[in-house]
Amino acid sequence: MTNKDHIYQIVRSIPAGKVATYGQIAKLTGINSPRVVGNILHNNPDPVGTPCYKVVNHQGRVAENFGNGKQTQIDKLKADGVTFVKPDYVDLAKHLWRPNPAQ
Repeated sequence: MTNKDHIYQIVRSIPAGKVATYGQIAKLTGINSPRVVGNILHNNPDPVGTPCYKVVNHQGRVAENFGNGKQTQIDKLKADGVTFVKPDYVDLAKHLWRPNPAQ
């Protein structure tokens, strides 16, 4: 499995109401840089099947350059039940995904 495939697999496993950070996904895949994860997700060929809107930065902030704009990401997260502590910052204390270490 390539790093790209592994990233997409992890993103598909994030449950509704939860988010992951680019850094978490980098660590789970053995990639040295969260930016690499961000670049791969920015080029996601299947946004319906691989819900990259569930990935935020380490502070919980949504992506400025998300597909159709950050408001689209915010709207999708809110539809999933995710709440915010600031207009574009997810409440990580409540919604940060804690994956199974075996993944």
